[in-house]
Amino acid sequence: MSNPTSSSAPNPLLQLENQLCFPLYALSRMVTKAYQPLLQELDLTYPQYLVFLLLWEHQELTVKELGEKLLLDSGTLTPLLKRLERKQWISRRRDPRDERSVIIGLLPAGQALQVQACKVPEQIFAQLNLTPTEFETLRSQLNTLLTQLA
Repeated sequence: MSNPTSSSAPNPLLQLENQLCFPLYALSRMVTKAYQPLLQELDLTYPQYLVFLLLWEHQELTVKELGEKLLLDSGTLTPLLKRLERKQWISRRRDPRDERSVIIGLLPAGQALQVQACKVPEQIFAQLNLTPTEFETLRSQLNTLLTQLA
């Protein structure tokens, strides 16, 4: 049985502390976890909240457009959207111009949820303890990386 020698240093490229992926992964999980109690008050999951952010902004989008903006496939979105439809927060209808396309729109209860949701970003911003400039710089850098990889 051979023993590793003390002179063989690990490759620094393979050390966890030198990876970009781990802090991004861990941070993503922690930020999502910070959202959970706030979204539970609204009876929303984090992915459902993301859908609502887009619908509150655009009023209606196709499933394809939602998927493109959220980087999610229709197999992930469809069950999520069906749950929101059962709660009578959104409507799903075929696009009369293209029967293959499904349009997602807000129902009054889904629109009303926006009032309650306004406190979520403020509370998250406070938890992050960043200055507005730091927040904007970080968001910009993350969006740049996301665009480069998408």
